[in-house]
Amino acid sequence: MEQEYYVCTGCALLCDDIEIEVTDNKLSKVNNACLKGVARLKECAEPAECKVDGSNVNIDDAIKEAASILKNATNPLIFGMGNSTTGAQKKAIELAKRTTAYIDDTSSFCQGPVIEAILGERIRTCTLDEVKDYADVIVYWGADPSNSHPRHLSKYTYFPRGKERQRGWEEDRTAICIDVRKSDTAIICGDKFYQIPPQADEELIDAFVSALSGKVPKVSFGMGPKKILELANLLKKAKFGVICVGLGLIYSLSDIEPLVKLMNKLNDVSNFHLIPMVGQYNMRGFDHNLHEETGYVNRARFRESGVEHGPQCSIVELLRTKSVDAVLVIGSDPMSSLPGSIAKELLDIPVITIDPCMTMTSKKAKVAIASVTSGAECGGTAIRMDGVEVEFKPMIPTDNLSDEEILSRIMEAL
Repeated sequence: MEQEYYVCTGCALLCDDIEIEVTDNKLSKVNNACLKGVARLKECAEPAECKVDGSNVNIDDAIKEAASILKNATNPLIFGMGNSTTGAQKKAIELAKRTTAYIDDTSSFCQGPVIEAILGERIRTCTLDEVKDYADVIVYWGADPSNSHPRHLSKYTYFPRGKERQRGWEEDRTAICIDVRKSDTAIICGDKFYQIPPQADEELIDAFVSALSGKVPKVSFGMGPKKILELANLLKKAKFGVICVGLGLIYSLSDIEPLVKLMNKLNDVSNFHLIPMVGQYNMRGFDHNLHEETGYVNRARFRESGVEHGPQCSIVELLRTKSVDAVLVIGSDPMSSLPGSIAKELLDIPVITIDPCMTMTSKKAKVAIASVTSGAECGGTAIRMDGVEVEFKPMIPTDNLSDEEILSRIMEAL
């Protein structure tokens, strides 16, 4: 019997070589997945329940109450969706249009600017499969995939043998790490680890641009011109280079322009690509879907006159300025991920959650709706961190509703 493989939705790598064993309609074994993937697919630490005002209810009553809240809200916000299928994301966008709601996701305070630049063709990108086959220089900048995406190096970048990289790591590939600390990934990169002070990334980018332009680079920290020139020369000689951008770099930059400038300069003298190290399995999918609908990847509001966009439409600003009167959170936990001074504003407005797990947000929500886990209990499609669409099928049967089905039911009840 031919082995059947499944897709792991533990992160945006969407590994497609997962083997499973099912016992009594539950996953008893998940092979080839990392610990992160196994934890997501097998079980929540605390499974969600349908509740209204803290009391258990059936899902029909929870959906009815959720629809009532959204229908009566003047300025609702829909947030999250990075852990939802493409179909569910499109339903959420449709719901935002129906209710003239704000819509935002976690990319508005992480990888959003990079994805927007890629979709606007301002930054050159490639697929992970191309990295595996052709890349000879891989830069992890402000990223530690050994912990955030445990199979990244082994499946696609440093260790695998590809079409034109038959000898694998060390002989055919050079892995470089630029970070503020010696991470597990930095240890793997050995003497190609370059430690910089916090907030020094933009200064280093300027030094690289100078070095690649034939000028003597200067920085205010301990990395001398010789070391910068050596690293710039490594990048310049790359036949197929890729920069894997993590949050350490994103949070250090005031905007995306220095990174655009560096990529342009690298492609004047070499052949370089960029891949954002997206966390949630379909965060990039949401950005693609909203961009297709509105031209923006996040921070939007649907109005009858058109689409509003800008920082004022982000969840952080909307909560800080007390501009929303209801929030629908889908597969996310802003009570845990946002700064406490911002997250506390969620306590003063009706919150609806759709999630397979009990989270800090769902525990405080007026309405909590239990959904299934994408990948484990429902299939669909998602966009991998490199922009490739991946289709996946469910691993175990269930009669419970998916995010997409719940959103459809909410719209029917409006």
